Amino acid sequence: MENRKEMQLALQMVAGYGGEFTSWRMPGADPTSYINIDSYVEGAKLAEKGKFHMIFIADTPALSNDLGPHSPMYPMDPMLSLMAVARETEHIGLVATMSTTFNYPYNIARQFKALDVISKGRVGWNAVTTSAPEAAANFGSRVDSREIRYAKAHESIQIVQALWGSWEKDALTLDTEDGEFANMDNIQPINLQGEYYASQGPLPIPPSEQGQPVIFQAGGGIEGLELAGRYASGVYANPYDIESAREHRAAIRQSASRFGRNPDDIKMLTGFMFSLGSTEEEALERRRKLMSFDPKEIPNRVSYLGIMVGVPMSVDSIDIDQPLEDKLLQRAHANPRDPRSEKALELLKKGLSIRDVLAHGVINYHPVVAGTPVQVADFLEEWFLAGASDGFSIVPDVANEGIADFVKLVVPILQERGLYHKDYEGKTLRENMGVPYQYGMLDY
Repeated sequence: MENRKEMQLALQMVAGYGGEFTSWRMPGADPTSYINIDSYVEGAKLAEKGKFHMIFIADTPALSNDLGPHSPMYPMDPMLSLMAVARETEHIGLVATMSTTFNYPYNIARQFKALDVISKGRVGWNAVTTSAPEAAANFGSRVDSREIRYAKAHESIQIVQALWGSWEKDALTLDTEDGEFANMDNIQPINLQGEYYASQGPLPIPPSEQGQPVIFQAGGGIEGLELAGRYASGVYANPYDIESAREHRAAIRQSASRFGRNPDDIKMLTGFMFSLGSTEEEALERRRKLMSFDPKEIPNRVSYLGIMVGVPMSVDSIDIDQPLEDKLLQRAHANPRDPRSEKALELLKKGLSIRDVLAHGVINYHPVVAGTPVQVADFLEEWFLAGASDGFSIVPDVANEGIADFVKLVVPILQERGLYHKDYEGKTLRENMGVPYQYGMLDY
């Protein structure tokens, strides 16, 4: 059966605040969350209470935004954050991004497998190639071409998987009577040499309960699809509409099939942002407040909205607290190059003010629902039943408050509709995702 009966949920943790980088200023938010690991752990525990399959930490090894008005985009260190969470949780998966471009495979293999053993088989690695110039500069480098970055990624993943499998499953003997800690005949070097990376091995870590960490992938294009199809069991994707989501999911599944894999063994999780309220107006007010914390950004948003619908807009020429003038609305059209434009145009035609159209998140990097718990559940159900996603990587507007509300108000609706599990299927991330046990490199 192509569609899994129940959707999977990941919580995207960001930097401890929420999906909007002004959320650190919201009433009830903990401004110290970035440096307070207890707040991070609390968010993960809330997600585990809601039976989330995993928490997910995106990362770029660079300072990527203006820390004047905004909180950071990423935690201080993803692996250290997950280590803290691992010690305080029992079931939820722990997935972090680590670049194949700016890390040696041995270091990747060691860190992720160690955490996998420590967490009893709950870890995943989101393998990305990293194209940010500021990240390259931090390593005294320049951004490689796309071709080279993906060639490095293939070598990196293959070496990492080989290192993960360099202990045979029964190598760890712990025989106190005969004095054998491990059978060295079952611990062998890998001796892999590529054009960009090499490693002798072995890795001094035995298998975890799930064998080895689950590989995830995030990135589009032909190269990204090939990387996902060959290696990944999970894919983080950022489509904005159902049609493009279905196309991307189909392409991922086809890529898996081309490499002889069961397409059901690869799950696509779609990014999704939300603001909850008892009414839609209450949810919108939350988003208006978040926007008000960064007034200097509003002119840029207004201008970009104009580009999306093909009419000039600026805070100097229009009143953003009023609907778009009829003469401009008649000229407005959805930009075919931006899939978000259709929703923006639809909201403008409904007569919403410019500010409220922006509050609906039409220029955010994920689809946004500002509304009631039922409206949020309806959105997730529509996409899931349409075959547009196997699940969602959700991002609340404000971290712990938003997670708690989602768990209390949205999760029960999804469970009542038979769309979401009521308990964890197993003890490992692989079991809970419904993907096969793996140890070492797959034979393609």
